Amino acid sequence: MKVIILASSLNGTAAHHLPYILKQKQVQITRVVYSEGKVLKDRKYYFKRLKKMFKIGVLGAANGIRMRKWYGADVKRYLDISSLEAICNDFEIPFYRTPTINCERTRQLFKEANAEVGISLGNGYIEKSVFCIPLFGMLNIHHEILPDYRNAQSIIWQLYSMSNQTGYTIHRISSKIDTGDILFAESIPIEFLGTLGATVTTTSALLLRASAKGLVFVLENFESLLANGKSQDTNSGRKFTTPSIWEFWRIYRNYKKLRTLGKPVILAR
Repeated sequence: MKVIILASSLNGTAAHHLPYILKQKQVQITRVVYSEGKVLKDRKYYFKRLKKMFKIGVLGAANGIRMRKWYGADVKRYLDISSLEAICNDFEIPFYRTPTINCERTRQLFKEANAEVGISLGNGYIEKSVFCIPLFGMLNIHHEILPDYRNAQSIIWQLYSMSNQTGYTIHRISSKIDTGDILFAESIPIEFLGTLGATVTTTSALLLRASAKGLVFVLENFESLLANGKSQDTNSGRKFTTPSIWEFWRIYRNYKKLRTLGKPVILAR
């Protein structure tokens, strides 16, 4: 199976998952495309930023910036993730850079790859003009359970719902975010530690390890899983964003309760 990988981080999900994929002899990585994430800062861009700021508040936005390292730099140190470009060089995998996900260069790189399947690892919105290029479309790993937690940051919104479980979903990419057919999903317990940040970082690391193995399983059984994909009700579930400061307070309060309980809690829907 010929596979193309699209990533938006050099030290994120793609860099962690690539060594797992490379162990599968039936998978040929035709190329890895890294989006540099250049943003056209037009009026629409600033409007979306202001809209989000209005929704979560200044304190929520500042707290969101503080939380980024829980999912990024701290996880990278915990798992000792290598550079994506360095891994590609070591295994002689063609590595390309593109300015943004949905630009002409990305489309051209995808067309030239002649891949059967595309895999999105750690990206934002991907347009149809990109995800439809591979023969069987593209797969995405959403590090939370769908359809209940669309757009969600892992773990914190489960805590908000008073759940001690998180998980990941591997699904086909469609025109709307996190709504494509589900090929595989798995729940894992949240690892409660002494602080909320340590809990999020450690569980995120465990989640990455689990989803890497899950992706390998999907690639090994791609035809049958694709044929039996579970469609999602696009009207169900809830979309999440960065929590407001009041939502974060509830997350922190529930984290303390669940850490004290130390017993199973039913997954909230």
